[in-house]
Amino acid sequence: MADICCDVAGKAEPPVAPCERSTRVARRRRMVIRRFKFVAGVEAVDPAEEAPRKRQRLSCSALVPLDLENAVASESEPRRACEQEDADFRTSRYGVMSVCGRRKEMEDSVFVLPDFARRTCGSFGGSHHFFGVYDGHGCSHVAALCGGRMHEFVADEMSSLGSVPPTPEAWTGLMERSFLRMDSAAAEALQGGRPTLCCRCELHAPRCDNVGSTAVVAVVGPTRIVVANCGDSRAVLCRGGAPSPLSSDHKPDVLLLFWALQPDRPDELSRIEAAGGRVIYWEGARVLGVLAMSRAIGTVLQPEVTVTERRDDDEFLILGSDGLWDVVTNEMACDVVRTCLRAKGLVNEPIGEEEVSRDGGCSDRACSAAAALLTKLALARQSADNVSVVVVDLKRCRSW
Repeated sequence: MADICCDVAGKAEPPVAPCERSTRVARRRRMVIRRFKFVAGVEAVDPAEEAPRKRQRLSCSALVPLDLENAVASESEPRRACEQEDADFRTSRYGVMSVCGRRKEMEDSVFVLPDFARRTCGSFGGSHHFFGVYDGHGCSHVAALCGGRMHEFVADEMSSLGSVPPTPEAWTGLMERSFLRMDSAAAEALQGGRPTLCCRCELHAPRCDNVGSTAVVAVVGPTRIVVANCGDSRAVLCRGGAPSPLSSDHKPDVLLLFWALQPDRPDELSRIEAAGGRVIYWEGARVLGVLAMSRAIGTVLQPEVTVTERRDDDEFLILGSDGLWDVVTNEMACDVVRTCLRAKGLVNEPIGEEEVSRDGGCSDRACSAAAALLTKLALARQSADNVSVVVVDLKRCRSW
């Protein structure tokens, strides 16, 4: 009898496990019920959306009426769009390439600084980006000095106008004053043998009369493109598929025809002769047989300024030294850049951190490829000068 009782008791032990499982299931059900009671009145969440939110606590937005939540969202969306658009413009897309070419010395200088006036001018009607190409002659002294100081003079002149965006006339005045200050700084640096400038040559004061630099500067803002030029460098805007030069070359270019010199720009020849100078054909047209350009910082300063209103069909801007424009036409340069910007895999693709400008710019791989290709094209077409190119993408949202 005792054996039977023990046997029955031994057979009754296994059912304990099912009781434990049922207890766990009941506990889970109670937890689920409590959870549903806690969020009562809130819309059911889609299972696909709940997966990434499993570990998150109940959001405070669940306690806010749906109509108020939608109202807040509708107000924040335009603000976010404007902030994103302004952020995209502050980080301009550009590419830079500068090569020595067939010259023994590199006398060009290029400087790029996105949003360069924010520290001194505040908003100033939006972000403004600075692009400058300087082609030195006689030596690289003045070109290097322009690369380090010109943007400071422009930003300082902009700050003197306050926070109100300047008119086209005000832009012209401030750019002319900036170039004048740059010319004075170059003259002061040249007087003492330039002890503060780094240069490889042994040029001294008695031989520095012909040392100078061309300068083409572009300030790209949200509504305008301001270009100031002094010399034979050039700025070309591609608008609606066609090139539109924003500067005029200050060159005493001549054609030997019937033993007479016929200048490409009669006004430049008249200005030179009125100042007591002459244009002599000596390995090309040169002022007094020396200077290949009729205006430059450090020699003859008289910049020309253009103010262009931006349009939706503006595609890109090209700045280059005469090493490019002597052998490449405006149309050819625009075709090359457009092809590079349309290339698959390169459009709007920022380059790596090691290739980003030291000034914090957001360089673009497609623009860099376009600038590099233009320099190679110039060298292939037998350019005998230094070649410097800057390509600026003006399309905020490209949709080729």
